[in-house]
Amino acid sequence: MNFDLKFYFSRFLRRIHYFAIIAVAVSAIGITLAYILPPSYEAQATLLVESPQIPGELAASTVSAKVSETLKIVQQQLSTRANLLDMARRLNIYKNMPGMTPDQIVTDMRNRILVKRSGSFVTISFSAASAQMSAEVTNDIVTQILQASVAMRSQASGQTLEFFDQEVARLNEDMARQSQKILEFKLANKDALPDSLSYRRARQDSQQERLTQLDRDLTDLNERRSKLIDLFNRTGQVGEVSNEPRSPEEKKLQDLQRQLATALLVYAPANPKIKVLQAQITQLEGVVAQQMGATQGEGQPSAFDIQLSDLDTQIAAKVEQKKQIEAELEQLKTSIDATPANAIALDVLDRDYKSIQLQYSQALERQATAATGDRIEAMSKGQRITVIEQATVPGAPTSPNRPLIAAASVGAGMGLGLAVVLLLELLNRSIQRPSDLSSRLGIQPFGAVPYIRTARETTVRRTVISLGLLLGLIGIPATLYAIHVFYLPLDLLIARLMDKSGMAGFVATLGSAT
Repeated sequence: MNFDLKFYFSRFLRRIHYFAIIAVAVSAIGITLAYILPPSYEAQATLLVESPQIPGELAASTVSAKVSETLKIVQQQLSTRANLLDMARRLNIYKNMPGMTPDQIVTDMRNRILVKRSGSFVTISFSAASAQMSAEVTNDIVTQILQASVAMRSQASGQTLEFFDQEVARLNEDMARQSQKILEFKLANKDALPDSLSYRRARQDSQQERLTQLDRDLTDLNERRSKLIDLFNRTGQVGEVSNEPRSPEEKKLQDLQRQLATALLVYAPANPKIKVLQAQITQLEGVVAQQMGATQGEGQPSAFDIQLSDLDTQIAAKVEQKKQIEAELEQLKTSIDATPANAIALDVLDRDYKSIQLQYSQALERQATAATGDRIEAMSKGQRITVIEQATVPGAPTSPNRPLIAAASVGAGMGLGLAVVLLLELLNRSIQRPSDLSSRLGIQPFGAVPYIRTARETTVRRTVISLGLLLGLIGIPATLYAIHVFYLPLDLLIARLMDKSGMAGFVATLGSAT
């Protein structure tokens, strides 16, 4: 296929009015926007994320949030609807645009605020139509970031310390309650605790031996009582209850009897001294006999009664002792039997107490760490954000780039015009030259006569082209200027249109991805 450049150039010249109108219109729009759009100033502030001033191995802060997380949280707090509206009202950012709704203000504020991080440095910027406004808002954002960072870290460390204070107090109360339970249990089972088990077993053995001895003593006393009764029944007499004299005369009588027995060993029975002693003994025997008769006449118990009463008293005492020992042995057996269960219960209580005590010790240690971390944050000795450079009033606007917009609009207009001309040519399937007759109809023409416009058609065509060019050069810029001045600034109008069409979210997503 032969490419006829001359033919296509002639076709372009026939449709050059489309190219010219589209190129002029697009260029006019772009150039008008380039010079109508208000300047945008962007003040920048630089922040530095400092490492903790106190080494972590010596004293670590209790705030474990990373800088990136902190910045994201702070940025989210700054981007809240209430905060953005408050900032716009407080700094009078939209005082010249009273018609903006709160939703539009929030969206526009979010698009203007830019936070970038590079290593340990963070750049904050805000674009505004006024250089002074840009610097003021940027510094206000920096102040809010610093305050929010300090407040967040202080709040986190304070909440950590408060938690461990409450934990220590709670565990202290739990220990006190557990101690009270152990004390009450020991008081309720004081006779059956494992600590006194060896003593009670030794006491049990000792009392068992005493009980055995008492049984032997009772057996012996009962035998003596039976023999005494049997002797009295057979003879009517019993031995002296006691060899000790019961009166002075009886005592003197016993002394004289001993002297007499001693004298008989030395002297003969007819010796006067023996006779005198015998006479005295005979006289005292009569006196003692009278005393004993008088005593028995007064109701004094007999020797049998005295010995029987003495034996009964001893038996009763032994029986009482046996009862006491048996009762004590029963108590000891009960307490010894209950000791294993009490030991298990006491071990459970002690184990719970030790567990609470261990938790209390750990909580005390963590409380001290939390107190140290809270003091580090209070003194700003931990990780912190500081200002390296405050935002200053920019000397020149950062946008729009007017020459670039104008050049891009001219290039876009020319490209769009060429595209339209090319599209029209591709869509035109009519026969336009003699070779089309041969290729499509198989006819060999003798000659070709071009289309010849009349003078009227030429005038109308030139008039339409002139009007289109005039509209593009004058009408479009005038219309855009009128809309910008009397209706709504073009930058806000463009933002509103992008927001309604959904392009704003796409552009924001694209910007965050890059």
